[in-house]
Amino acid sequence: MPVINVEELTDLDKAKMEVTQLKIEVKLERAKVSKCCEEISEYIQSGADEDPLVKGIPEEKNPFKEKGGCVIC
Repeated sequence: MPVINVEELTDLDKAKMEVTQLKIEVKLERAKVSKCCEEISEYIQSGADEDPLVKGIPEEKNPFKEKGGCVIC
């Protein structure tokens, strides 16, 4: 698809582009936000027991664990 410089278009061309975009958007399938939120919540909760951000990483498997401490004498 070629790059279009909108500043060079006439008002009529801009209006035609907007109408074309709206025709595309009107065909999209819509879903209620409440239903989507329920599905997302269920998905997140189904994987929460395996999620290291929720459960945490065991010390023996943590690659970022500090290897040694710093001692000040």
